[in-house]
Amino acid sequence: MTNSADAIISLYRRNAAAYDQQRGRKLMEAHWLERFLSLLPTAPSVLDIGCGMGEPIARHLIERGCAVTGIDSSEPLIALCRQRFPEQSWQVADMRSLALGQRFDGLIAWDSFFHLTPNDQRRMFPLFRTQAEEGAALLFTSGPGHGEAIGSFEGEPLYHASLDPAEYRSLLGENGFIVVDHVAEDPECGGHTVWLVQQG
Repeated sequence: MTNSADAIISLYRRNAAAYDQQRGRKLMEAHWLERFLSLLPTAPSVLDIGCGMGEPIARHLIERGCAVTGIDSSEPLIALCRQRFPEQSWQVADMRSLALGQRFDGLIAWDSFFHLTPNDQRRMFPLFRTQAEEGAALLFTSGPGHGEAIGSFEGEPLYHASLDPAEYRSLLGENGFIVVDHVAEDPECGGHTVWLVQQG
C-alpha cells in the first residue's frame, strides 16, 4: 500500500494526457459546488487543492466569479491549467507542504485529498486552517469509513485512503471547522463521500 501511495505523484505526471482525456466534464458535483459557493463572499478567492487540469471544477468556479489559485503535483496538468485559464494562478506543489503565504475564502480538495495516506491526511487539517480566512468554507471528498483501497488507472495501482468519519469530525473541530453537511456515498454525486465545512 505504501508503495502505491508514494507512486501517486509520478502516476499523474506520466499519465496527465490520459487523465485529461478521461476525466468527465459533466458537472455531477454542481449541487455541492453551489452549496460551497453560497458560503463565500462575492468574488471570492478559492484554493483548489489537487486541481488537475482545471476542468470541470476550476472552470465552474472561474465562471462563477471566483479568483482561483490551483495547486497540483503534476507539472503537465498545471501546464494545461495555465494554457486554458492564464488569468488565474497555478502552481506545481505538493499539498502536504502547503504554504502559500495567503489565506482564501474557500478551499476545495475534490478527489485529491483521499490519495494521501491516513497519517498524511491527519497532518493536512492544520494546513487547511492556515490557508483559510475567517469564515472560509472547505469542501473535500473522502472514503465512507477508515481504510485503504487500491483502484486502477492506465493499468497502474491507484491508491486511496480514508479516516473514520468520527476522526474527521474530531480533526475538523480541533482546527476550527464546523461541519455544515456530510453525506456518505452520495447517490446524487456518483457515490462520492462529501464534506462541506466552515471555519467557525
